[in-house]
Amino acid sequence: MHYSPAPLHIPDGFLSAAVAAVGWALAIAAIAYALRQTRGQLGGKQIPLMGVLAAFIFAAQSINVPVGGGTSGHLLGGVLAAIILGPWAAVLIMASVVGVQAILFQDGGITALGFNIVNMGVITSFTGHFVYQQLKKIFGEGRNSIWIAGAVGGWLSMMIGAVAAGIELAISGTSPLNVALPAMAIVHAVLGIIEAVITVGALTFIYSTRRDLLAIGVSAPAQTSAAWVGVGLALALVVAALSPLASPDPDGLEKVAAQNNFLDKAAAPLYNLLPNYTIPFIANEIVGGILAVALGTLIVFSVVFLIGRAQKRANA
Repeated sequence: MHYSPAPLHIPDGFLSAAVAAVGWALAIAAIAYALRQTRGQLGGKQIPLMGVLAAFIFAAQSINVPVGGGTSGHLLGGVLAAIILGPWAAVLIMASVVGVQAILFQDGGITALGFNIVNMGVITSFTGHFVYQQLKKIFGEGRNSIWIAGAVGGWLSMMIGAVAAGIELAISGTSPLNVALPAMAIVHAVLGIIEAVITVGALTFIYSTRRDLLAIGVSAPAQTSAAWVGVGLALALVVAALSPLASPDPDGLEKVAAQNNFLDKAAAPLYNLLPNYTIPFIANEIVGGILAVALGTLIVFSVVFLIGRAQKRANA
């Protein structure tokens, strides 16, 4: 069984100390500003929805889908969160997801965590949200408009995040720009299709069940029932239970690193808690993997829920 990291999860060793420090500075600044921007936006009914979205994104990222050529990929989720709750709330959601992945499961490096948050949380959220809003203005408010805007926003958010990662690798001296940039762009042009398909699928489900969540645009939705939140969290746990179906093929960044001879620059994790989405004391790898992903799903839900509660108290 293989629980592979998400596309663009940069491990320790791929970024120089200076580049990693810049990434941390940018991530801290983005999170701080996101906390400021969402302080007056989130109410009691939006907070559980943030947690549900974070839980679903975390669980969905555990399922890699084969895309051919010995490569796999899966949802990033920043654009989906940004469409429903706005880009600044999406930054908080994605920072929590990526942070829990790195700190608890050693998925992505601790030194590289700053740029992993920037690439997968900030860039994807704002790129996807901007494209989605602009295309909605062109095509209107119907179902087809949502499909087109969600698909293009999802695909483009993956592409720009991949390009950013390629530039960071080049500046770090890990791979020349004329190698890293086209390699990351080509591989993730295919992986972006997964982002587009899952984003459209999720938007279609929401459009059919809770259309009001898509009617607000940049503001948080006004109504979220406890029953809907419960169903959403249960759905996230069901997705987590499907994690053993993940493809064993390497993700986009790992594939590029192997093809361009810099995979050996990846450093071992600084420590091991639940490495590679496993629970060390559970012998059955499938059971341990499912429980690890389910545990992470609940932890991410709790972290984001507590952030939302703290935002509400700060606003009061």
